[in-house]
Amino acid sequence: MPTAKKEAAVAELTELIQRANAVIVTDYRGLRVADINRLRRQLREKGSEYRVVKNTLTSLAAQNAGVGGLISALEGPTALAISFDDPVATAKVLSDFARVSRILQIRAGLLGERVISGGDVEELASIEPREVLLSRMLGGFNSPIASLVGVLNATISSIAYVLQARVDQLGGESAAATQ
Repeated sequence: MPTAKKEAAVAELTELIQRANAVIVTDYRGLRVADINRLRRQLREKGSEYRVVKNTLTSLAAQNAGVGGLISALEGPTALAISFDDPVATAKVLSDFARVSRILQIRAGLLGERVISGGDVEELASIEPREVLLSRMLGGFNSPIASLVGVLNATISSIAYVLQARVDQLGGESAAATQ
């Protein structure tokens, strides 16, 4: 018989999973409390949470949220990185932390409603930041417009140069006739 406290924990996890842009499952075995707190601080700056969870409660929450594929990653000590803003930033923080600590392991993830592997989370971390992608996209939009302006400007400049050359030519003949 589940207790009211466990039912509340499952309901809270279900709500978090449904509301999140991404959920990344990690194995925190071997990390010190200070390391986990430092990781939590880094993730909080990116609009994410890091929670140590019980596997049975998390599997119930995943089933309730309709993402049963996440259950296979719930073995051993488990923590969830829950992203509400930018999933790439969350994956990047976890990937960098795993590389530096050599202890944290990324098992799997949930991107939207799609379950992804730990390797896919690493690939997600390799995507450039949102601001860089937006600036590249705007640069791509700007390039054809700048080229069009350059072509139109060159046409107008060519006409102006021809007219100026004709004025100089006529001015040169009138100056020779007056002498």
